[in-house]
Amino acid sequence: MGAMADLELPEIETLRRDLERDVVGRKVKAVDAKTLKPMEAYRTKKSFAEPLLGAKVSVVEREGTMIVFHMDNEMVLGIRLGGAGRMERVASRVSMANDIDVTITFTQGGDLRIADATAVILVTSEEFVAGLEAAEDHPLDLLSQPMSWIDFGRFVLRRTEPLKALLMDPTSFVGIGPIYSDEILFDAGLRYDRKSNQLSTQEVRRLYRSVVGILHDAIKYRGTSLEKRPFVDLSGTPGEFADHLAVYDKAGDLSPRSRTPISKATFKGKPVFFCSTQV
Repeated sequence: MGAMADLELPEIETLRRDLERDVVGRKVKAVDAKTLKPMEAYRTKKSFAEPLLGAKVSVVEREGTMIVFHMDNEMVLGIRLGGAGRMERVASRVSMANDIDVTITFTQGGDLRIADATAVILVTSEEFVAGLEAAEDHPLDLLSQPMSWIDFGRFVLRRTEPLKALLMDPTSFVGIGPIYSDEILFDAGLRYDRKSNQLSTQEVRRLYRSVVGILHDAIKYRGTSLEKRPFVDLSGTPGEFADHLAVYDKAGDLSPRSRTPISKATFKGKPVFFCSTQV
């Protein structure tokens, strides 16, 4: 089996909202990192842990697909998860799973345990803001930075890629991968290989509504958990949007729109799922 697909925006945002409710105001008692591999800036586990000890979590935000903890001592902890990414809130006495990379223990409320952390940063607030300002890519994040369909249309019509490639390009859109790109395009009635600069005004509006609608619906159902890419929220409950998928990984099933079999094709070496009604 190939590499597991990354978590997408609805899964990351589900975790962020859980964390915002659960860990804001909590004080860090201890930090343990099993490996320093995701933290390239730190030579020792102690040098990584020390700036967090005794600090309280002030805010939990999301910057792209990175979950960002702003601490009350002006430090910022950013964590990016891989395809097997998981964050769990458990009592400190609960036995540790083998795949946990980082454990943050609070003075009250047990541990936050993090698995498959592909990147971990710990910087001052000033350094964090400077890094954002220096970033060259500013992909669209319609959850945290809503925009009008007209501005969205200008962005899409300036591009020439096939729609599937555009949606999955991390420099164009935040956190849309194989699952939600197929669902968005089905909802919009647009084929994966349509060129983005060839859409009519009506098609641009449909695509805009579908991007916003599918992402919000997926968050409402707390993400998508599939056998090949499981996802659980902070309390260990699987996301339920898999029950609402229309086309993704459903080749041969009847389309909810046309009642004809859902098709599967290969696009840039990866499977894509679609219905005969998409044009």
